[in-house]
Amino acid sequence: MKNPPKPTPEIWFVAGSQHLYGPGPLRQVADNARKIAAALAASKKLPLRTVFKKVLTTPDEITQFCIDASAAPDCAGIVLWMHTFSPSKMWIRGLNLLSKPFLHLHTQFNRDLPWGTIDMDFMNLNQAAHGDREAGFIHTRMRLGRKVVAGHWTDPEVHDRIAAWQRAVRAWNDMQGARFLRIGDNMRFVAVTEGDKVAAEMRFGFSTNTHGVGDIVAAMENVSDADIAALCADYEKTYAVAAPLRKGGKRHDALRHAARQELALTAFLKEGNYKGFTTTFEDLHGLKQLPGLAPQRLMAAGYGFAGEGDWKTAALLRALKVMADGLDGGTSFMEDYTYHMSPEGHQVLGAHMLEICPSIAVAKPALEIHPLGIGGKEDPVRLVFDAKPGDALNASLIDMGNRFRLVVNEVKTVRAPKMPRLPVARAVWECKPDFKTACAAWIYAGAAHHSVYSTAVTGEMLEDFATIAGVELVTIAANTRLPEFKQTLRNNEVYYHLAQGIRA
Repeated sequence: MKNPPKPTPEIWFVAGSQHLYGPGPLRQVADNARKIAAALAASKKLPLRTVFKKVLTTPDEITQFCIDASAAPDCAGIVLWMHTFSPSKMWIRGLNLLSKPFLHLHTQFNRDLPWGTIDMDFMNLNQAAHGDREAGFIHTRMRLGRKVVAGHWTDPEVHDRIAAWQRAVRAWNDMQGARFLRIGDNMRFVAVTEGDKVAAEMRFGFSTNTHGVGDIVAAMENVSDADIAALCADYEKTYAVAAPLRKGGKRHDALRHAARQELALTAFLKEGNYKGFTTTFEDLHGLKQLPGLAPQRLMAAGYGFAGEGDWKTAALLRALKVMADGLDGGTSFMEDYTYHMSPEGHQVLGAHMLEICPSIAVAKPALEIHPLGIGGKEDPVRLVFDAKPGDALNASLIDMGNRFRLVVNEVKTVRAPKMPRLPVARAVWECKPDFKTACAAWIYAGAAHHSVYSTAVTGEMLEDFATIAGVELVTIAANTRLPEFKQTLRNNEVYYHLAQGIRA
């Protein structure tokens, strides 16, 4: 990512115990915990470094640790493990003050029991089996959102589950204090792109503010011809550029305008420390063409983006970009545009007017120029490509008035048929569990026509992110059945109304 998350934070690892066992066992607890943390830190599956901090044995130690972790900018989250029995009333005051997400690792240092030599000393030292249950009770009693991972600390599956959580933690850490730019307003009369930006900042930690398109036009005037020429040359090296757009071609001026837009937007985003932005085709005063190429390339660099002023989707895209950093696959702004409803198989054609991220492309994108029958401006430049086949998901973040809801549909992207007269980037997918169930469930859930599409992020990462954020998650997957899905939505109305209280 050219626009990476905050400096890579750490995960702090602590073990819980008590002074009942004496100094010798406590030294052993610390040594064992240090070895587990070192193994996690060395795991190539985990994106963040795990650092052993200490063994916590008293209420005051626990409280001070939680205060320190909450205040530390380099701490993104906590892994807790009760090596021995740690009476959980000691943890109440500290956990009440902890503002960082935490994972409860239910493991033990030894993998196998020494059946022939096991005695009570061994049992007293290695009693996470009920020490973690005591911790689990207080976490549940305090209604604390967290992830629980059970299994031996050397188990690759355990590392996979911790890695998913760490990616969600990294996205959450990146979102705290993040700024998003809305250029103009949202599309007129559209409901789902509206939302409560105050509630969003309270819940997620990011802010959204507006600049008029004139500010971008002014920034474009400061772009030098030399920089434009250099960027156009880079386009010709990177993409299959249509002949009319190449240097000396009859439409090269249009490519230069797209380059000017990209350079101005990049400078504006960097100057304002923004992590994402939106545009709208209804506010293009001073622009010759709707920005298409610029959002595509800025998404590929890691920025969040959404069209038509949809700031929630732009923020969600940035979060998924951060989760996916370093993984195979891509992540893009997306829209369910139209359907193939053949009896032989139902499919969704996903696209947008212009702005789909080339990180999902199956091959080198073509850089082309074509008319666009919306926006009332000159023909815009855009990258045209098909999405890579494989498992993917679509995620939508919506404002339900009293809470936010994150809706996720698991899909399978297929090889796109030839579409010679559709000059936009596109993906064709089949919904899970099936087209009719998935589309009905998406609509019952109130999910948007805009989404974030990813072939890199998993449903587990989004589940962990929703838990950290304390928001409702609704998943449409292979096992979804509409009667149960509708009942879940009804149950959630009651639960989240009571759980969130009057702050929503």
